[in-house]
Amino acid sequence: MNTSLPILPTISTSFIVISAIFVAIGWYLIKQRKIEAHMKVMFLAAISAIIFFVIYASRTIFIGNTAFGGPDELKIYYTIFLIFHITLATIGAVLGIISLITGYKKNYAKHRKLGPVTSIVWFFTAITGVAVYLLLYVFYHGGETTSVIKAILGF
Repeated sequence: MNTSLPILPTISTSFIVISAIFVAIGWYLIKQRKIEAHMKVMFLAAISAIIFFVIYASRTIFIGNTAFGGPDELKIYYTIFLIFHITLATIGAVLGIISLITGYKKNYAKHRKLGPVTSIVWFFTAITGVAVYLLLYVFYHGGETTSVIKAILGF
């Protein structure tokens, strides 16, 4: 186990967890028909996700991404899992934006259909994001920090 954790990935991962918690609270609030509270909490969920993205993108641009530092025999499984997580995160972000827009424009018919799907995708995004963080920084020492393409493809 790694004894010192990198600050930016730790902070950014925390914001994804916070975002997912807000989504869960928002889901509970809308089930209680507390529409105003739901809107406020979902806004906080979106802000938390944006803070994650700004930290993640800034780190990627200015520092790079960290390659998997675990055993070579696990690298292919990690890579497949990472690609799955990135795909989920991209779909979750797009669905999140659409859900926010439909909610704020009071297009409730679409929002009611899309919201639960978006929430579930976001929960899995958060869970897999935490797993990536644990694999990169807690269970194994992170590998080389390099560009995104090199980190994903292992060059």
